[in-house]
Amino acid sequence: MRLTLRRGRSKNAADATDALDATDATEAPDAAVAAVEPGWGAPPVMARADRFSLQDLLVEASYGIGAKPSRLIMTTLGTVLGIASLVVTVGFAQTAAGQIANQFDAVATTQVLVEPATARTGGGTQVATGTLPWDAPERVERLAGVERAGLVADVDVKDAPVTSVPVNDPSAAALLSPAVVATTADLLQAVRGSVVTGRYFDAGHDARGDHVAVLGKRAAEQLGINRVDSQPSIFIGETSYTVIGIIEGVERRSDLLDSVILPMGTARADFGLGAPAELHVQIATGAGALVARQAPIALSPDGPENFTVTAPSGKSALQDDIQADVNIVFLILGGIALLAGGLGIANVTMLSVMERIGEIGLRRALGATRRNIAAQFMVESVVIGLLGGLIGSALGVFAVVIVSVVQGWTPILDPWLAIGSALLGAVVGLAAGALPARRASNIEPITALRGS
Repeated sequence: MRLTLRRGRSKNAADATDALDATDATEAPDAAVAAVEPGWGAPPVMARADRFSLQDLLVEASYGIGAKPSRLIMTTLGTVLGIASLVVTVGFAQTAAGQIANQFDAVATTQVLVEPATARTGGGTQVATGTLPWDAPERVERLAGVERAGLVADVDVKDAPVTSVPVNDPSAAALLSPAVVATTADLLQAVRGSVVTGRYFDAGHDARGDHVAVLGKRAAEQLGINRVDSQPSIFIGETSYTVIGIIEGVERRSDLLDSVILPMGTARADFGLGAPAELHVQIATGAGALVARQAPIALSPDGPENFTVTAPSGKSALQDDIQADVNIVFLILGGIALLAGGLGIANVTMLSVMERIGEIGLRRALGATRRNIAAQFMVESVVIGLLGGLIGSALGVFAVVIVSVVQGWTPILDPWLAIGSALLGAVVGLAAGALPARRASNIEPITALRGS
């Protein structure tokens, strides 16, 4: 617009000069006035080229944006950080939710727990209405979708101490003994456990009732046993049991890590174990509903109501809640970062208005309207926001991908997130530039020129 106004003023001045040269000022002063203002008594008509067009707006806005590169960098940096933080937080929220879902599916959606049903007696106590058969694993393993199964039961050792030495020192402080449980040979695989050293007992140990034991990792540390190649023994009361393995990493029933584990047949022979307490079943993903219907019938065709089955559904409310909580936390953090970026744009734009008061006053004096001034500053803010949004979105996507690759995760990013974030930068710039633009449009020409 600067060039346009200058060109228009030169044309009018040339016309006036020609008119004054052709007419004697003392004889026909009105002719000179008529030459300067066509249509005597009528409002002056401006040529279309002198109006503030869209091209003029873009030219003036680009000039204002690029006038101070350092200021542009600092203004854009706030938006870049805000948008990048938003993309990173939302991207990590989606990626983390995906990882949680994978872990949840790997454990929770492949586990079924079968227990005897209970009923309340007249005295208010809970009693079992049925018992799990000793061959329950073999029965349910015939079902479609079942991969392996194992029994587990708590063993009552009647206050017998569990120690790693046969000698009882009365003067030594009493130590809390580890719990004793009994399982079948396939339970470790059914609850996704792993062996640290040695081995887990097999069906032969169970059938013969051998005096062998497997220790959970924390129970082994408590008893001072960390290797089995020397065939260490533990004592339950006065009976010794050879330790053949140490386990860890039990995902489904972590209390096994604090326990001494005996074969089910050994517990029946030595401690009179009456019945199993739980049947743990590992299933294929998606087979939960089918196994939940068929397992009680397989265990007791004439009384399936005597068992309670806990099976995963196709979609877990817990999984949804976890993902929602993660998304909310990350979105709040991203919103705070984006707010900081918007305040940065508003601050720097307001500073730009203060620095350019003289320029604004001159342009108002040359014919620019309030709307022209406001539009220029709004365009500058939107362009800065859009530029920051594009750069920030690209940096955020790049950061999510790099971190996910380093951690071995699968990056999950909605394509609309990157596009929407870039456009959000423009929206933030629009909102942040509203107040500075209004302030700039309210500057009076004479006040601005006098102040500058």
